[in-house]
Amino acid sequence: MIEHYGNFEDIRHDPDTETLNLSFWPGRLPLRQRWRNNGLSADFLGDYLTTFFPLDDDDPATARRQDEIRSAVSFVANELLENAMKFHDAAQPEPITISLCLHRDRVVFHESNGSNTQSASGFRAFVLKLLESDPGELYMQQLEHNAISEGTAGLGYLTMINDYGADLAWRFEPSASGGFRVTTQVTLPI
Repeated sequence: MIEHYGNFEDIRHDPDTETLNLSFWPGRLPLRQRWRNNGLSADFLGDYLTTFFPLDDDDPATARRQDEIRSAVSFVANELLENAMKFHDAAQPEPITISLCLHRDRVVFHESNGSNTQSASGFRAFVLKLLESDPGELYMQQLEHNAISEGTAGLGYLTMINDYGADLAWRFEPSASGGFRVTTQVTLPI
């Protein structure tokens, strides 16, 4: 049974919606090497999206808006890809994918990766905690916790919500190989 958390929406493929999809097979390169590729891919997505917000030499606000959009898209994409690379279960027969969908008033990301049952269960618990908590309070708790331990669990998601006004949602879909296909959706207002 497919489970949804938050306001999950499927990506539409129609003439009014610009989409870009990337796929990765993480087992082909060591994680350290993938880390560099994550940044390059995230920056590419940010640069790609800004082409839909052209500069106007007579209006300096267009350059600021383009920089804000590029920065937000690059940050979100990088966080999603880093999480996917860290937590992807290579035993799952599908690649990691990230899709970017541009609507008139928002950008929607979908990042999907394979997960074993145990990892999916732990992530589901985090998702429920995130959805039931105040994001600002949870962010401060995580900062305090991370000062004591060396983890960074959830800070990227909390930063997306607190700093970029993002709305997050998730889909957990059982896979034929016994694990899950987990999709994280991030919606950024523009």
